[in-house]
Amino acid sequence: MRNFTDSDRCLELEMARVLLVDDDPTSRLTLQTVLQAGGYHVDAAASAAEAVGKLEEFEYQLVLSDLQLESPEAGLKVLAHAKMMDYKPATAIVTTYQNSKPLPPKQAHMLIKPEDIPELLGKVANLISDRAARKMRREMRHATTSG
Repeated sequence: MRNFTDSDRCLELEMARVLLVDDDPTSRLTLQTVLQAGGYHVDAAASAAEAVGKLEEFEYQLVLSDLQLESPEAGLKVLAHAKMMDYKPATAIVTTYQNSKPLPPKQAHMLIKPEDIPELLGKVANLISDRAARKMRREMRHATTSG
């Protein structure tokens, strides 16, 4: 018989954990529902502070944040904090066409617009897959240098 920890670990392997950060309740609930229907475990945060707390408490494979939360750059601060975490989640900005402003080319690949649901789920899957591949390469490099 499995204990709770083993069951929890199995569930984590089956469902990637995503942190969704958006201060608009309608957008947040809609995206959360779409991502959950796509097979992801989704935690939602309504503010940068709430998101940082969740980043410290749980390990995420992906962090999706609206660019403008309680301040114009709060979303970028959430993503910067996520990138400092030891577990290195993939990160992306999620925004609607109405409030999107052009990003520098270096960051344009991080932009997800939720209007096209299949495209949204495809980008999410690609970000999580790329993160898993980077993590595996890091672990293999570490194993060869320490072995």
